[in-house]
Amino acid sequence: MTDTVLVTGVSGFLGGHVAKALLDAGFTVRGSVRDLKKADAVRTTLAKAKCDVSRLSFVCLDLTNDDGWDAAMDGVRYLQHTASPFVLNMPKDKSELVGPAVAGTERAITAALKAGVERIVLTSSMAAMAYGHDKSRTKPFGPEDWTNLDGRPQNAYIESKTRAERRAWELVKAAGQMERLAVINPSVILGPLLDDDVGTSGLLIKRLMDGSVPAAPRIPITCIDARDVAEAHVKAMTTPSAGGQRFPMGDGTLLFLDTAKILKAAYPSYRIPRFEIPDWLVRFYARFDQQVRDNVGELGYPKPLDSKAAIALLGHDFIPAKQAVLATAKSLVERKLV
Repeated sequence: MTDTVLVTGVSGFLGGHVAKALLDAGFTVRGSVRDLKKADAVRTTLAKAKCDVSRLSFVCLDLTNDDGWDAAMDGVRYLQHTASPFVLNMPKDKSELVGPAVAGTERAITAALKAGVERIVLTSSMAAMAYGHDKSRTKPFGPEDWTNLDGRPQNAYIESKTRAERRAWELVKAAGQMERLAVINPSVILGPLLDDDVGTSGLLIKRLMDGSVPAAPRIPITCIDARDVAEAHVKAMTTPSAGGQRFPMGDGTLLFLDTAKILKAAYPSYRIPRFEIPDWLVRFYARFDQQVRDNVGELGYPKPLDSKAAIALLGHDFIPAKQAVLATAKSLVERKLV
């Protein structure tokens, strides 16, 4: 199999896992980076992951710049658009995050449609599904759900993912090509690190292990292993019936304290929190910690996902959330990042 797949954001945590899954499946990967100086590091990382990097090449693309997109699509059969800004510290001006996310999606999808790319797989997020709803809701969020940006105020990341995915569907609908697009909506992505870049999701586990979180806030985390998410990207690309579909992905919901207990049992010598911090104290602490302040609205509000479609796509159950947590921790320890 020598079909070429363009993977945007190949230097990111998920982008690297998607590239590995594609190379392992025999595809040729053309990875996009904002600076070609990153190419050698990505090649080295994937070589260490035992990938055949002779089928790996790179192009320079920027989400905010038109240059190079048409050329990057030349000879490409499939597009995996994983590139999108993801941060824990939200910018004061939402447009700093929302603008590049939407503009990058427009550029990628427009160029892919113009080039006649057979299938576009977009990495969206549960952030585009599960926010702004009544907090009394217990029904899992599924493919039919969209985040309500007109409800409670949402942070820049949630708005960026929602607006970017909506824009993607608008573009393929206008082109009469809905079946060309498949969207993966993962929850918090954990799992083994491919390099020393902890990533935003991995930082949650790092902070629980390095002593910077003295007690666990009552925030539920729905999570999924990066290996399952990467496999889902490949299956959504090659499965004809996946076109026009959204695939929420979340194995289970863990409170921070549940996650801390999993980590403490495996790494008893680390300064992992043993107790849960009261909500009122979290709100007080949020005045002084930007990351806490940006997420304080999630206290005690679980967001389970209806992942039946993704499990059917994969043909197997997800890697359990506990294993995803421990795989992240194992990488952090082995790489001496905690």
